[in-house]
Amino acid sequence: MSGLVNALVIVAVVAVVIVRQLRPRQVGAGGRWWLLPAVLVVLAVRDGGLLDSAHRDASMALLAAELVVAVVMGMAWAGTTRMWKDADGSVWAQGTKATVAVWVAGIAVRVGLSAGAAGMGVHQHTGSLLLGVAGTLLIRGAVLMLRAQKRQPSYPAVS
Repeated sequence: MSGLVNALVIVAVVAVVIVRQLRPRQVGAGGRWWLLPAVLVVLAVRDGGLLDSAHRDASMALLAAELVVAVVMGMAWAGTTRMWKDADGSVWAQGTKATVAVWVAGIAVRVGLSAGAAGMGVHQHTGSLLLGVAGTLLIRGAVLMLRAQKRQPSYPAVS
C-alpha cells in the first residue's frame, strides 16, 4: 500500500475508534477486540519499511519509542474509560473527557516523534504508526477485558 493509503487507513481507524469509544458500548466476553489490531499489524509488517536502512539505529530507537507510547496510551486510555455493570449483569464502557485528553496527548507525542525523525533525516514509513495504533488498541482492549472480567462472577449465582 502507498503511504497515502496507509495514512488514510490510520486516520479512518482513529476517527472510528474515537467516535465509538465515546458512546456507551457493551464489553463482550471473548469478543473480537483483537481483530483490528491484528489487521493493522499485518498491514504494517507487510509493507516493510519499518526501519530506515540508512539510519538503522535511530529508526529502531524511534520505533521503540512509538511502541512505548502505544503501551502507555493504551493503558491510559483504558484507565480513563468508565465501566459499569447493567441491571442484567452485562458490563458497559464509555470513554470520558479524560480519554479524549489521552488521545490528544498521544497524537501530540507521535507528531513530536515524527518531527524528531524528520529532523534527524530518518525516513519513516507509515508502518511504524500503524504498528503503534495497533499496539494502543491491543493494550486498551486487553485491559478493558480484564477490567470487565473482574466485574463478572467466575461462576453463576446459586439460588
